[in-house]
Amino acid sequence: MSRHWLFATDPTVYHWDTLFVKGKELWSQVRSDAALRYLKQARRGDQVLCYHGAPERSIYAHAAVASDPYPDPHARNKKQLVVDLKAVQRLPRPVPAKELKTDKILRKMKFLARPRLAVSPLSEQEFNEILHLGGVSLGPFR
Repeated sequence: MSRHWLFATDPTVYHWDTLFVKGKELWSQVRSDAALRYLKQARRGDQVLCYHGAPERSIYAHAAVASDPYPDPHARNKKQLVVDLKAVQRLPRPVPAKELKTDKILRKMKFLARPRLAVSPLSEQEFNEILHLGGVSLGPFR
C-alpha cells in the first residue's frame, strides 16, 4: 500500500516545472533531520504532492516516488538521502496554503504545523482532498 507525502521546496532553488520537463529526476531538497526521518520512510510507488514555498505558497503538482531513498551521490555526508521522483501531473489549479488552512479536512495536516519541513506525511483523505481542491477529478467514489 502506497503512502502519501507532501514535498516542499523553495521555487527559486528548485521549481517543480523542472520535474515535468525531465519527467523523472533526483530530488535532494531535504536538509533538516525531521524531514530526513520522513524521507527515509518513502518508498517507490508512494504518491507525492509538490508544494512551492514563498512567494507562491501553494501545492502545484502531483508526482510519484520512483526509487527508495538512497545516499545523495553529490553530498559529502553519506547520511544525506535523496529519492527519484517521476512527474504525474500539474494540478489544473494550484492550491494555496491559505485554502489548506480553512478546509475542515486539511486543518490538522502535519505540514501546516511545520510549513518549513521539506517532507511531510499526508493521510489518504488529505491527499484526495487536495487533489479535489486542485481540480483533479477523483471519480464517483470520492
